[in-house]
Order: sequence, then structure tokens, then C-alpha cells
Amino acid sequence: MQPTTDSRPSLLLAMGPGIAERLFTGAHRDRLAALTRTDPHLVAHDLAAPGPRVADALAEAEILFTCWGATPLTAEVLARAPRLTSVVHAAGSVKHHVTDACWERGITVASAAAANALPVAEYTLAAILFAGKRVLRSARQYAELRTEQPWADESAAWGNYRRTVGIVGASRIGRRVLDLLRPFDLEVLLYDPYLTAPPPGVELVGLDELCARSSIVSVHAPRLPTTYRMIGAAQLAAMPDGATLVNTSRGSLVDEDALLPHLVSGRLHAVLDVTDPELPAPDSPLYTLPNVLLTPHVAGSLGNELHRMADHALEEVARYGRGEPFLEEIRAADLTRSA
Repeated sequence: MQPTTDSRPSLLLAMGPGIAERLFTGAHRDRLAALTRTDPHLVAHDLAAPGPRVADALAEAEILFTCWGATPLTAEVLARAPRLTSVVHAAGSVKHHVTDACWERGITVASAAAANALPVAEYTLAAILFAGKRVLRSARQYAELRTEQPWADESAAWGNYRRTVGIVGASRIGRRVLDLLRPFDLEVLLYDPYLTAPPPGVELVGLDELCARSSIVSVHAPRLPTTYRMIGAAQLAAMPDGATLVNTSRGSLVDEDALLPHLVSGRLHAVLDVTDPELPAPDSPLYTLPNVLLTPHVAGSLGNELHRMADHALEEVARYGRGEPFLEEIRAADLTRSA
């Protein structure tokens, strides 16, 4: 009998220590083994100085399946991967590891950014609705006072009926937030300098106007040189008294030095999943201010949400094996205005 030819593509997992154990279930590893020629338990943590097993697998790999902590794919690394044609990233941004050398060589890149966008959008939706109902303030007052209060007297400005929400950035996450807001009776404003026509039911406005009109401003722009401190002193001063700033994007997009006085005075509220620096100083008032909800960058995929990214990336691997184009292909030009 003639030996059968295995036409499945060769694949190597490449990501930081401990990531694969959180990303994959046993079913994911089984599917990976069915779709490709790979050792689903071999994970390359360092492609710049690989050991013999990883070096051999890298030399054969047509696909690199990456996630957080992947080695930057420099020209030197790519020289060890002569058969490599594609990178499938089971997370969001590829800027950390996909270099100019990848684009110059014509390597195709796919990302699970769309899968990672959903939990961030869900977190944002919850933050917006809770902000409109003043949940943080009322919960803290209730815990402190522990008595009956005339909540109806205090709540004249509470509620989400026809409240104005401003979305900064029609990114993947920003668009998902817009989708999730549709069932609610909200007035939605959008700022995005690259957009010429807004989605149905959304008003496209300038950034300063958005901040001045919105009870809740939610930031979803990418971290770029042009977006550094885009929510600055002028935008914060324009926000109405009692407005809430939600930031699930990157801390560097908000001028925290300008924001803090508004928070300390109680004029503004904030829901901050990201800060600049990423970990605030131990004495930062952000930890203790009653009008601030500070979370440790948990809006993105965590726990079982990582499995959604694995599912998404495995679908891209399946498409590659069938000779189909990636569903979520990333191109070099995309990175000039995306995360």
C-alpha cells in the first residue's frame, strides 16, 4: 500500500508561559490536533532562542498560533521559519509580535479581536446602565447609612430613559457597544474622525460637542500617537455636572491629572478599568473616592471567556486548511488606526 499524504497544515503554538493552559480546553486541543499536524501540548515560549524541539517545529510550521506573550516575529525569527505563511492570534492586538518583517514577507495575519471585543462591550454596557441609575453612589450610601432614605427625593436626575451617551471611537469594541445599546431608550452620540456616516439611530458629532452633551462618555479609541490624552482638560471641563466617564480602552487616552480634580470635588464620576500608569500609585485617590469604580483591567477576556477566543482562532485555522481566506484578516494598513 502506498502511504497516504497528510495534507493538514503544520502548526506551532507560540505564547507566554501558562497562557495555553488557560486558553484551551481538552476539546480545543483535540480539535487543533484534528485540523493540523501539530503537537497540541508543545508551546513555544521563546522563538528567539528556541530549544531543539521548538526549533524543529518552527522550521516546519506553516501557521503560528499565537496569544499573549508571543515572541516578536523579527527577521531573525522568521529566518528560522522558512515555511511560515500565516499567523493566527487568539487575542486582540497583534502589534506586540507582528513586525514589519512579517508584512514584508507577505505573511497573512488573523486575530480574535472580535471575540475579545464582546466582553469589553458587555462590561461597558453594564457600566453605562449602572451609571445612569447611580448604582455605585446609592449602594455606598445605603451601606454607610443603613437606614430608610428618601431615595425618590434624591433620584430626580437618575435613570436611563433618553439619557445621552457618548461613544468615543467606532472601533471593534465601540461598534459592539453601539450594537448592545440599541434596545435601550438612549440618545447615542458618536465621535470618530474616520467615520463619514453614523450607524442608524446614532448621531455623529465632534469630540467637544459629544463631551458637552453626554451624561456618560465611554472611551473606545485605540492607543495611537494622535489619541494620547484625547480626553483632556477642555473635554473634561465641558462634561455636565454629575456626568460619568467610562474608560475601558487605554489609560493614556485620558489626562488623569486633569480628571482628578473633577473626581475629588465630586463634580464627575468615573468607571476606570484602565489607568496610566496601569497600576495607580498606592496613595492614588482613585482607590478610595466614592464616585469612582476602579477595576484592574478585567473588562477584556478572562476565565471562560478565553475559550471564545480559542474557538474564534480555531475557526480561522479551519478556514486556512480549507483554502479559504481568513474571516478576520489584519492588514498592515489597519494598524495605523487600530489597537
